[in-house]
Amino acid sequence: MADVARRSGASLMTVSRVVNGEPGVREETAQRVRSAIDELGFRRNDGARILRQGNATASIGLVMEDLTGPLYSTIMAAVEQVARQRDYLLLAGSAQGDSARAAKLTSAFLARRVDGLIVAASLAGEVALEAELAPETKCVFVDRPSSSAKFDSVVSDNEGGVRLAVAHLVAAGHRRIGYLGDDEHFWTAGRRRDGFLAAIREHSLDATDLVGMGLHTPSSQAEIWQRWAGGPEPVTAVVTGNNRATLALIRHLRSAPELSVAYVGFDDFDLADLLRPAVTTVAQDAELMGARAAEMLFDRIGGRTGSPRQVVVPTHLIVRESGHLRR
Repeated sequence: MADVARRSGASLMTVSRVVNGEPGVREETAQRVRSAIDELGFRRNDGARILRQGNATASIGLVMEDLTGPLYSTIMAAVEQVARQRDYLLLAGSAQGDSARAAKLTSAFLARRVDGLIVAASLAGEVALEAELAPETKCVFVDRPSSSAKFDSVVSDNEGGVRLAVAHLVAAGHRRIGYLGDDEHFWTAGRRRDGFLAAIREHSLDATDLVGMGLHTPSSQAEIWQRWAGGPEPVTAVVTGNNRATLALIRHLRSAPELSVAYVGFDDFDLADLLRPAVTTVAQDAELMGARAAEMLFDRIGGRTGSPRQVVVPTHLIVRESGHLRR
C-alpha cells in the first residue's frame, strides 16, 4: 500500500479509503490511486483486514444434502448470488444423507469462523448436527426446520402442493387416488403425506391402504399394484411425494402397459415435459428458497434479534399430460 501511495502521490490514509471503497476522496485523487493499483498489481490483504475487524470473516457456510441435485444446486446458486452481492465468500459441502457428515461439515465451517451457516440437508434436524450449533450461532435451515426450532427456516408449502395435486386429479374425475411417498422419517415426506391425507378428507374420499411410504423398488411397486389395481374399485390416479417415487412409478407403468393410471409428481424435473405422457408436477421455487434463506442469514449477521422465523414458500402446479384422466 505504501508503494501505491508513493506512485499516486496520495497519503496512506487516502489509499486505504480508495481500496476499501470509503467516501471522502476526490474523484481525481481516487483515479490516480486506482491507476497506481493497476500499474503495481496491488491486491488487498483480506487476512489482515479480517484480523483488524475481529471475528468477522466475510464468509458463510452452506451444508447441502446434494450439490448436484436440481433442487439443492438451485438453492446453492441463489445463496451464492446473494453472498456475492454482499462481497461474502461462500463455503459449501455435501452431507449426502449422512447426519454425521453434516455435523462434521458444520463443525469444520464453524472452526473456520464463518459468520453464519445455511443448512439444507435431509437429516439436518438430527441431534448430531444441532449439537454443533451454539445458541448464538447465526444459522438458517432450508427445506425443513431445525428439530429444536431455535433457528430461522425457509420451507416449501409441502402440504399445499400436495393438495393442489389431489384437487387436480379429483377435478379430472378420479375417486380412487393412491400416494407414493419417501421414508416417513424425513420431515418433508411426513408433511407431504399429511397433506395428501388432509386433501383426501376434504374431498370426502377414502385412502385406506392407499398410502405407500419408503424406498420404491421394482418388487415393492409390483406388490403395491397387485393390491391397488385389483378389486372392484382399482386406483386410477397417483400422487408421488418426490422425484424418486415418480420415476419408480413411471418405470413400473412402462413394465405393466395394462395399467392406465394418471399421476402427479411432487417436484418438477428436467425432461418432465419430454416424457410421454409429459409429467404433471408440483414445482417448488428453489431459487426463492435459497435467496430468502441467505437474506434472513444476513439479517442476523447484521444484528437482527428476536424469535426464530419460518418462511413458507408457495408451490405451484405445472399441468401436463400425466394428470389427465386416461382410460
